[in-house]
Amino acid sequence: MKIDASLMFDPVRVGEMAAGIERAGFDGAYTFEGKSDPFIPLTVAAMQTQRMELMTSIAVAFSRNPMSLAYLGNDLQTLSGGRFILGLGSQVKAHIERRFSMPWGKPVSRMRDMVLAIKTIWQSWQAGGPLNYEGEYYRHTLTSPVFAPPPNPHGAPAIFIAGVGPVMTEMAAQVAEGFFVHPFNTAHSLRELSLAAIDRGLVKAGKSRGAFTVSVQAVTATGLTEQALEQAIAAARNQIAFYASTPAYLPILACHGWEGLQQEANALVRAGKWAEMATLIDDDILRTFAAVGTPAEVAAQLAQRYRGAVDRISPVVYQPDLELLAVLRDEIHAACAAPRAVEE
Repeated sequence: MKIDASLMFDPVRVGEMAAGIERAGFDGAYTFEGKSDPFIPLTVAAMQTQRMELMTSIAVAFSRNPMSLAYLGNDLQTLSGGRFILGLGSQVKAHIERRFSMPWGKPVSRMRDMVLAIKTIWQSWQAGGPLNYEGEYYRHTLTSPVFAPPPNPHGAPAIFIAGVGPVMTEMAAQVAEGFFVHPFNTAHSLRELSLAAIDRGLVKAGKSRGAFTVSVQAVTATGLTEQALEQAIAAARNQIAFYASTPAYLPILACHGWEGLQQEANALVRAGKWAEMATLIDDDILRTFAAVGTPAEVAAQLAQRYRGAVDRISPVVYQPDLELLAVLRDEIHAACAAPRAVEE
């Protein structure tokens, strides 16, 4: 199982951090679309690393178009020497329409159309032939040597799709090379929702499980000191409460009979009572969604939950530093390499 780490966005320090993550032995590093564009730090990271894979986890697909994403993906694949993974997510209607001022509708169909369009564009560049894609949402039929990059010596990047709902997950297994499991997951929801939908999609596409990558982001609360651990636990409670307030993530809560939590958390969001949300996350909920404890304890929990079920794991650390990440990576590697306990 490959182990990945998050890259913070800091144009001054991102290259140094990427190099440190690679030295620590991580297999990959990812950026996400939060307070900044996810592609810029990967450009810096590509020039400061040689081995580990670099990915967006995720870039918001519907704030862009297939051609712009095709150019970005091709450039980063070239710059990284074939180490780039284009990770895409739909976001939710409010953000697409009100934050990005872009159209929303049928996100599963639109995502499928976008991925197929990007792949068609890349194929036309690789083969040097005409571009002819006409889908439900996207149409790309114009190309010329002036605007077409030469064939990429490393081939086209892999595309991973992120999702929560079963329909999006099933579609991802059909058209993409991998799937990002959202950090708001549990061992139970992973089996009952994500992996079951992936299996259905692979069967429909005639693909083997070995030809598809499942990457899970796992919420952690850990630290090298007691104070750091307490701060991490508080941060994890806040993040879990925020995820719980989002209506799109209700199926995850429903796996555990916690549907009422979504209504409570959402009511606090609407009232602007952000500081009170963490009080909804008791220890049972916290430890169901997050791995909590020392790095060794967290590693053991992650191995128990995910070993044999996923191909990549990204421990989400809300107050990261390179020393903690290096220790956590070593502990996860050791826990996953250890023989399984009988009760597992």
